[in-house]
Amino acid sequence: MAESFSVNKLLSDEEKYLELLPQIKSLLNKNENLISNLSNFTAALNQSFEKISWVGFYLFDGKKLYLGPFQGKVACTTIEIGKGVCGAAAEKKETIIVPDVHEFPGHIFCDGGTNSEIVIPIIKQKNLIGVLDLDSYEFSAFNETDKIYLEKLIEFLTTDIF
Repeated sequence: MAESFSVNKLLSDEEKYLELLPQIKSLLNKNENLISNLSNFTAALNQSFEKISWVGFYLFDGKKLYLGPFQGKVACTTIEIGKGVCGAAAEKKETIIVPDVHEFPGHIFCDGGTNSEIVIPIIKQKNLIGVLDLDSYEFSAFNETDKIYLEKLIEFLTTDIF
């Protein structure tokens, strides 16, 4: 496990991700508990980006998504597939970026201060494992750069951790 973790907050988002990727890969270890790995994963993202108000996992139990490791305010504990942004991303098995959650039909408000969101599905061998959910109090906080690098981080998780 890495002894220290640091991402320069003065960098652009892409530069932050480029610093973050190798650190995440050294921080997480397949031989350690999955919950511990996912907890450090969310902490690393939260620590790296000031725009994040909440980051966490919803894991699929075969019927619904249930709350996993996260950083932020208390959250909804279960989400039905197809409901809200997380449920929609899980159902479609594709990343969804929402610049303004107030315009997303059926958005689930766990934190009323949230204004934008990105949800990345976690798929292994065509099977849904869960989703990674990031929220922000800023409008349009997430973009294609976030999508590209968060999908790379999820690919690392599905290949080397799950």
